[in-house]
Amino acid sequence: MTSKIALVTGGTRGIGAGICAALQAAGYTVAANYATNHEAAQAFSKDTGIPVYSWDVADYRSCQEGVERVIKDLGDISVLVNNAGITRDMMFHKMPPEAWSAVIGTNLTSCYNMCSLIYPAMRERGHGRIVNISSVNAQLGQLGQVNYSAAKAGIIGLTRALAFEGAAKGVLVNAIAPGYINTDMVAVIPDAVKQKIIAQIPVGHLGEVSDVARAVLFLVSDDNQFLTGTTINVNGGQNRV
Repeated sequence: MTSKIALVTGGTRGIGAGICAALQAAGYTVAANYATNHEAAQAFSKDTGIPVYSWDVADYRSCQEGVERVIKDLGDISVLVNNAGITRDMMFHKMPPEAWSAVIGTNLTSCYNMCSLIYPAMRERGHGRIVNISSVNAQLGQLGQVNYSAAKAGIIGLTRALAFEGAAKGVLVNAIAPGYINTDMVAVIPDAVKQKIIAQIPVGHLGEVSDVARAVLFLVSDDNQFLTGTTINVNGGQNRV
């Protein structure tokens, strides 16, 4: 029987928390990674019973130590969801190297770090599921998000290439590109701007965390035996490419 142990980065808030809860409800043993918000992480763990682990996903050695702790506590990881992400929004002509590096590190390099530590064992076992969370702005671009859009577009390329390598070994690798989802990150957008965003979404409203979580559940489930290297757009029709 395939193990049902899932690790979600950035898993204690927003989309990540919703993914963790959905996986747990589907019978997975779940571990949630987070960065530095210990208070929120402990509240999440207390509420759900899901164990939480703090490490910097942009740092390879930290990831290595974190993954080792999860495997020691829970067992071999069969599902990896790379969800961790940050923004450092500003117009490109004002963007310092630090803002570029921080976003590329947390949003894109983290996917390399985590996959490089977990994918080889999946390959050896002949089974695994990896889901990388990209963004509609990887496909459309966005003012003030050159760093974010570049990182999230890189995730799509990583997904396609790794899917080629993993397919024959039973490891399916896919991406999800959420549109504007009703999370704390979106809640801070000024209302006037938010209304302009909603006007560009054909279904006429923001998405919910559960919309993304349901897509993850399908991609990692045994029902999915043939879908790999693809990007599922969960965006209310905002981008149909």
